[in-house]
Amino acid sequence: MEAQRVCSALLRRGHKVTVLCSGGTPMPDVSSWIDPAGVPVRIFGRHRLVRDYAFALGVAWTLFRERRRYQIVYFLMQGLHLAVGLPVARFLGKPIVMKVSGSLVITTMRLSWMGRLELRFLRWWAHRVMILNRGMAEEAIAAGLEPDRLLWMPNPVDTDEFAPCAPERRRELRARLGIEPSAPAVVFVGRLIPVKNLPSLIRAFATVRRDVPNATLVLVGEGPLRSELETLAAGLGLNGAVRFTGRQTAAEVRDWLQASDVFALVSISEGLPCSLLEAMSAGLPSVVSDIPASVQLVEAEVHGLHAPSGSPDLIAAALTRLLLDAPLRARMGAAARQRMLAGYSMDKVVDLYEALFTEMLDARRR
Repeated sequence: MEAQRVCSALLRRGHKVTVLCSGGTPMPDVSSWIDPAGVPVRIFGRHRLVRDYAFALGVAWTLFRERRRYQIVYFLMQGLHLAVGLPVARFLGKPIVMKVSGSLVITTMRLSWMGRLELRFLRWWAHRVMILNRGMAEEAIAAGLEPDRLLWMPNPVDTDEFAPCAPERRRELRARLGIEPSAPAVVFVGRLIPVKNLPSLIRAFATVRRDVPNATLVLVGEGPLRSELETLAAGLGLNGAVRFTGRQTAAEVRDWLQASDVFALVSISEGLPCSLLEAMSAGLPSVVSDIPASVQLVEAEVHGLHAPSGSPDLIAAALTRLLLDAPLRARMGAAARQRMLAGYSMDKVVDLYEALFTEMLDARRR
């Protein structure tokens, strides 16, 4: 999502962008594609058994074959394609930048020989390594990357698309989505995977219902834990109070945010979560876990509340406080919206990318 938004914005500003990626679900079964945001994409390794190798070879061959058609190589995510692509880009004399996608990625890279090789190449050849939060910077420095080579680069949010809606629109959304007009609604957006710590959120919500009996929890997204989470909710007597929407489009995610009262993200680890950016842009106060990725966005008592990810009781207390205090929600939601406009809008972030690319090309000329 973040890469698509940045690439689309760069194209609108007149840059030329091509994305190389591996195939398989949910990518289409083609080798070349223009995605819904208008970004040219080339897909390698559509078959599962050879996907990583085909992607790595495709990256290396494309970098060499089209060496006169591009100026900068931007790697996103680690893997075999990075280990193969970095030496090719270096051999061709291309400026190199990489963005690390989340917390613990660099720590995990240090556990394998290929990851350590990739980190060594980055230390030698990368102009900048982009990170998303303070914890990731500490990981990078522990892995031997120089502090002055690290660059904080936020994920952007479309502040026009994800914006607060008028009261009439909110009433219409609630009627269409099946949320009672007076029911306080907590929403989560993301994959249903272990790192999101959703069992703690559901257990916390069972406590919330004692003080806010008509509250609703909406889990927007799909993932391997869905069946387990549905069983947990049923066992806690939350049938009907916890809703699972399955995978939703960006427009549908926006609708759920605009129809809700509080956003919850109590993950164990994040990079810079796009879902939290979108919720804040839509004017929602948040309850977030006290991890670097979230606390850099949500200042406690200003944009929302913090709670330890492993403490359902404290998560419940934070949710209950917000659900029972409409003026507090309004104040925090407005502050969250303003923070997104000031530093995380698409234009603000693309300005940072353009400044980085100019810096890289100037350094190459020198």
